[in-house]
Amino acid sequence: MSLTITETFGYPATDTSSIAQIQRKSLICPFIKKECWKKFRAGGLVNGTCVVKPPMSAEVIICPDRLYAENFKILSEVAKEAFGREMSLVGPSDMNTVGGKDKVVVFGKRWGRELRVPKNNSDMQGYSADWILAHVDEDGKLQEFVPVEVQTMDTTGSYQGEWYKMNNLELPAECKATTPSMNWENVNKRIIPQLLTKGNVFGREALCRKGLFFVCPTPVYNKLIARLGAVLTPYPMRSGTLTFRCYGLAATCDPGQIRPLRFEEQLTTTIENLKDAFNSTLRLPSMGLMTQTIQRALDSASKARKKSS
Repeated sequence: MSLTITETFGYPATDTSSIAQIQRKSLICPFIKKECWKKFRAGGLVNGTCVVKPPMSAEVIICPDRLYAENFKILSEVAKEAFGREMSLVGPSDMNTVGGKDKVVVFGKRWGRELRVPKNNSDMQGYSADWILAHVDEDGKLQEFVPVEVQTMDTTGSYQGEWYKMNNLELPAECKATTPSMNWENVNKRIIPQLLTKGNVFGREALCRKGLFFVCPTPVYNKLIARLGAVLTPYPMRSGTLTFRCYGLAATCDPGQIRPLRFEEQLTTTIENLKDAFNSTLRLPSMGLMTQTIQRALDSASKARKKSS
């Protein structure tokens, strides 16, 4: 069974209202107000796919810009969690035009610019977070900051066939049909190692008093926890902590409406606790299981060779 596309350009795939159709024809992402960057290699069409549903699990948001709905609500909520109260979020170019002490300057690719921590004096590429929320005083002096990582989930294969079928289009001849699925292996290869590295980098900053925040769809968090195989210990927010904030989408909405983001879960632990869980020997395969698997494969190959001879 393949993935089912459940949302494009911010609207449920089943929504045939004029508002939804106009949005799709515009090719504009309704969350960042720019043309959608998701294009198929074969044919080059902008597909605007926000959400898919694997056959045996809940919907999964596959575009990070989908999490920026409701005017970057997730960043406002992180700022409130980190700094303890509602604050005005402004871009770097507007910091001098917005007064008051409850002000957070936002640095990120979709808002202002992304900041990087150099690895050393000669390597300026360095480390970065998707977002830096900087609490400043009335004179623009930094009081405290919090880094925020935003992560959805990639797919493997291609859902181009499903998208073309859904839109009653003929698949391009150069398109190689491959079965799409969720790239859950990214949890192991990329997400957890990045959290460990960046958590340690920001944990050495005196003004990063509430640690690193990680915002993701709930299925991504659940897969990460399942991969660890150990229960993470809750901690109060402080330097060196990691706070997971998980979001989902409302199950339904009226035609012509965008499903609102729904905050579902939060857990704060420490980078050390995450490292210990990642390196845990709990829930490993039984000892010798790999040997048995290899031997079965050899036996199968041997039988096949005998039959063919």
